[in-house]
Amino acid sequence: MLTKSTITHMLPAQDADRARHFYGDQLGLRQTDTGPDGTCYFEAGSGHVIGLRPLPDTKPSENTVLSFEVEDISAEVRDLEERGVRFADYDTGDLRTEGHIATLGKEKAAWFADTEGNWLCLHQAMR
Repeated sequence: MLTKSTITHMLPAQDADRARHFYGDQLGLRQTDTGPDGTCYFEAGSGHVIGLRPLPDTKPSENTVLSFEVEDISAEVRDLEERGVRFADYDTGDLRTEGHIATLGKEKAAWFADTEGNWLCLHQAMR
């Protein structure tokens, strides 16, 4: 059944080499394979996979396409910043970030874009 399936998240990559560098070097994910069409696959935890599919004429979504659940969002933000990842900051309506991190009810979150314009998120459940 689908409820027991691992997921491969396919993201468009206008520049596959640039995206491969970002996901491998800046996010620290391990590349596992490259498909015949040039799609690069990275381990994303818990058996899930991120596929970066070369699509030079595509436009990225304006919404979050992936969100990584982390145990210590502050430490993850610091680590990724040291690797060159740039986080978005917000100060509009109910969405305000402090140190790049927003508190949303029982969750904290921080957003950043990859080199292809795909929006990614870190989130931490507050227990």
